[in-house]
Amino acid sequence: MTRQWWKESVVYQIYPRSFNDSNNDGIGDINGIIQKLDYLKDLGIDVIWLSPVYESPNDDNGYDISDYTRIMSDFGTMEDWNRMLHEIHKRDMKLIMDLVINHTSDEHNWFIESRKSTDNAFRDYYIWRDKPNNWESAFSGSAWKYDKTTNQYYLHLFSQKQPDLNWENPDVRNDLYTMMQWWIDKGVDGFRMDVINFISKDQRLPDGEANNGNLYASGHPYYMNGPRVHEFLQEMNQKTLANYDTMTVGEMPGVTPEQAKLYTAESRNELDMVFHFEHMDIDSGLSGKWDIKPWSLVELKQILSKWQTELENEGWNSLYWNNHDQPRVVSRFGDDGNYRVESAKMLATTLHMMKGTPYIYQGEELGMTNVRFSQIASYRDIETLNMYEEKINEGAEEKAVLETIHAKSRDNARTPMQWDTSVNAGFSKTTPWLQVNPNYVDINAAKAVADPDSIYHYYRQLIALRKNYPIIVYGAYELLMAESEKIFAYTRKLGNTSLLVVSNFTNDFIHFEIPKDFLKASKIIGNYHEPNKRSGQRLELKPYESCVYYDADS
Repeated sequence: MTRQWWKESVVYQIYPRSFNDSNNDGIGDINGIIQKLDYLKDLGIDVIWLSPVYESPNDDNGYDISDYTRIMSDFGTMEDWNRMLHEIHKRDMKLIMDLVINHTSDEHNWFIESRKSTDNAFRDYYIWRDKPNNWESAFSGSAWKYDKTTNQYYLHLFSQKQPDLNWENPDVRNDLYTMMQWWIDKGVDGFRMDVINFISKDQRLPDGEANNGNLYASGHPYYMNGPRVHEFLQEMNQKTLANYDTMTVGEMPGVTPEQAKLYTAESRNELDMVFHFEHMDIDSGLSGKWDIKPWSLVELKQILSKWQTELENEGWNSLYWNNHDQPRVVSRFGDDGNYRVESAKMLATTLHMMKGTPYIYQGEELGMTNVRFSQIASYRDIETLNMYEEKINEGAEEKAVLETIHAKSRDNARTPMQWDTSVNAGFSKTTPWLQVNPNYVDINAAKAVADPDSIYHYYRQLIALRKNYPIIVYGAYELLMAESEKIFAYTRKLGNTSLLVVSNFTNDFIHFEIPKDFLKASKIIGNYHEPNKRSGQRLELKPYESCVYYDADS
């Protein structure tokens, strides 16, 4: 397998609105990012993924773009962005931009023109129909919006202010490629591509299968991994990426390992890696993310191991627990109470020792937790607010709806970064756009940096190990104890070196039988200082303990 810089990198996602506010208007900004670059460099970060900072009316926090080549005034100016890129590169880090090209804002000039008349030159930049089908928007309700100007409906798989682009139109594609080239020429090092496997729709636009008699149905089979998506991505690669040493990662809901190999195989010239969602859906019931069900460690291991083994020789994995759309991992798969520190470190070890490129979401390295706002008025996320209104209108009990929101709202990830114990966690001196999690007094970067035993410094150790041990990047993966609901254990092998990773996912003391091949292996990292109690092959694991053993001659 070819060595590339992005395989050996660790990526840090910045959600700019919530990262650091330099001008005290309550909104994070580009100059605020510049102020914290040394913090990221000290952590060991190689690549920064920046969520959208483009011009936007902000209906979906910047993922509704009205101008791809302008910076939203909330975040600063293009001069600020240029300075940020210079400062990132000066520190030997790279920058990838969020690329949202399945849809635009309805305030983008293309859509403003498109809706004027049926014979407008930009009409075919979007998907218009006389009658809607029954597809449901990801943000609730119909995926079609009636526009009285021309007496037709336009498709919006997300907010009604996010009309889907018509990728069947070559002019759309060429304009998007020109825009991408403009950013590459400015010096960006790659792109994270938002819902990129949605860009090709089945042109018949058939109805989705009815779900329990609901008015709207999922159209997923007709726009996820659609009929021309590989053709479009290969064309994109040829026209914008082929001559540059960039990194590309595609967000792909509903993708399978077999499909991911097509998207990421080096010989196919499409993308470098994908974000799959299979492990993120593990606690979602049949009706979607708000239908919460208990998750199983056996199932979590099965999913992650499947992706490890099936992309072992072809394709490449993205490794992540969190992002701007997901709950905080320590609240989801760990223990955000008495064992917050131990379980956060355990989860980090489990992920960072796997094969693939690790992604850290801002605050993950501090063990930031979900937030529990007591009233809906404190939330800002459009998906959350739409769901709340829909459920209350259906007669659901508010307390039960809020409990669901506490577990799954995207605002769990979007509360401001917790820098210190000063007002608003040091994020801003004025009221933030979204309330700070009240636990910032105990959980903050200043405290973590000062404490050598903190989650932050544990992440630094994990990142350093990755840079010093090629086996962590390139070694083959094998799951152990597949049926255990308590232990996640696996091995990695590369040449004559081997690695054993053992994680206790419970708050109990439990025992693990060390494989004979690792009886002479050395422990290279663990989330407890105290030596393990061991009798021969029998190892005692403390609550949420994680250990990594290395053998250089196995």
